[in-house]
Amino acid sequence: MQYSQHAIGDRAPRGLAAAFRPGLAPTLVVLALLPLLVALGCWQLARASEKRAMLATADARREATPIPAAQLDALRDDPAYVRVRLQGRFDAEHSLLLDNRTRDGVAGVEVLQPFHDNASGLWLLVNRGWVAWTNRRQPPAIATPAQDLLLDAWVYVAPAGGLQLSDKPSQGWPKLITRVEPAAIWSAVGRDGLPLELRLEPGDAAFDSNWPVVAVSPERHTGYAVQWFAMSGALLGLYLYLGIRRARENARHEPQPDPR
Repeated sequence: MQYSQHAIGDRAPRGLAAAFRPGLAPTLVVLALLPLLVALGCWQLARASEKRAMLATADARREATPIPAAQLDALRDDPAYVRVRLQGRFDAEHSLLLDNRTRDGVAGVEVLQPFHDNASGLWLLVNRGWVAWTNRRQPPAIATPAQDLLLDAWVYVAPAGGLQLSDKPSQGWPKLITRVEPAAIWSAVGRDGLPLELRLEPGDAAFDSNWPVVAVSPERHTGYAVQWFAMSGALLGLYLYLGIRRARENARHEPQPDPR
């Protein structure tokens, strides 16, 4: 029996085109979303790695012996988490309340005050910690020691980026702020202080000073990465399933060639 070249061509398998027909619209959706999902997963893994390095640096530096405040000026390039020994007194007349800070669901503020270090003669901006502030009609009660104090603190460097709210100009003290800008604070106070924020360790003059080093742990970033990769895998699996299913449905409806 002889077959024409045209008949043989019709009956020959058409490879991937016959077994997989996803359609144009699903293909465009996958081409747009799949790289994005994978990129988000990789970004979360990179963030987890950055947070682990940050935690390791913080642990090492916060276990070291505190340095004198006079040495801070030489560490401006990388001062984060360096422990500092302070000896002097607070300026109780110029308090700042860092707003929108909560602990265990309770609204509050962090209290920042200028501190004069006797040994170095430097003015430093010290964050004494968190206090509850549930009644917004009255300022929170802040007690400031009048005597000289010997304190340990560490340098806090805020992470770059993030949404920042602008502070409204306010008269009088204490001033309510939504972000810490040391240069602007020293200008308002009228003193030449170091452009750093120091956070008190637990002890004398400290309020609630249990600060986390990072807001989002490396484990959470890894969990987010797993979610993004799972979504990309689900999208790819659905794309393959629909493409194969559509190809089979089309094959059932196509006219079969005459075997003669």
